[in-house]
Amino acid sequence: MVAGCVITEDCALAVSADRMWKVSCSGDALVKTSAGIFDSMDVEGDGGPGSVTTLTLSAEAAAAPAAGGGVVKSRVLVRDDAALVLRNEVLEGGRVNGQLKSQVTEVKFEAAGDDACVAKFKVEYERLDGGGALTAEDQAELIGGYLALMKIVETYLIANPAEYA
Repeated sequence: MVAGCVITEDCALAVSADRMWKVSCSGDALVKTSAGIFDSMDVEGDGGPGSVTTLTLSAEAAAAPAAGGGVVKSRVLVRDDAALVLRNEVLEGGRVNGQLKSQVTEVKFEAAGDDACVAKFKVEYERLDGGGALTAEDQAELIGGYLALMKIVETYLIANPAEYA
């Protein structure tokens, strides 16, 4: 990765770290809790390092400017069930298709009380043109998609407190 091409953002959630982790590591759960965003998720492998996931976006989500098409494919680099850390390399879809040569995302869920946590996001990237950091607006749009997804999952889990408990 090119030095300086890192975006970090924390997202406070009114759901336990354990419940957010269960959803983040299950294709079926992620599709269910984020209705309207994903139509399906296919996983090649056991969900651990080396597994390749293919998320098919809904027509509405695929039409969003930052979507980069209807499919996002990524490879799991790290899945640490004890530390609640998930790190993926985006292989296709999103900004990787247009502006970025590479994109690695990481989320770590940290407990912040009985029914709360903080999702700590990090996105590392390298531009196709080698030009260093994206504009502040492009960075906000890139990280904003991940934050919005977490808030959608949070809303579902609050409305369904027994699920993934």
